[in-house]
Amino acid sequence: MDKISEKILKLKNLAEYQNDAVVSKTIYKGTAGTVTFFAFDKVQSLSEHTAPFDAMVQLIDGKAEVKIQGVSYVLETGDLILMPANKPHSLFAIERFEMLLTMFTKM
Repeated sequence: MDKISEKILKLKNLAEYQNDAVVSKTIYKGTAGTVTFFAFDKVQSLSEHTAPFDAMVQLIDGKAEVKIQGVSYVLETGDLILMPANKPHSLFAIERFEMLLTMFTKM
C-alpha cells in the first residue's frame, strides 16, 4: 500500500464502479485501525454481520441504506453514521454510492 502521509487524496472516484459489484480499496492500515474506500453498484449489498470494533461510514456520493440492529438509516452524500462494535449491521445500495469506512481498532 502506498504511504498516504502528506499526500492529498481525491476521495471521489478513488475506486471505479464496476457493474453488479462492490469494489474496495484500502487507503490506510495501521495499529489504530483501517480506512477503506468502497464503490457499490446499485442494489449491491454487504449482508448482515458484526465486527469487533466501532466503524464509521461516511458517504462520499450516492444513497445507501445502513441497518444497525434491524433499524434502517438512509444515508446520502455527505452523511456519516457510527456502527457500534458487536452490533449486527448491513449495507444496501439504493443507488450507486461511494463511502469511506473507518474502523477503529484501538481507543
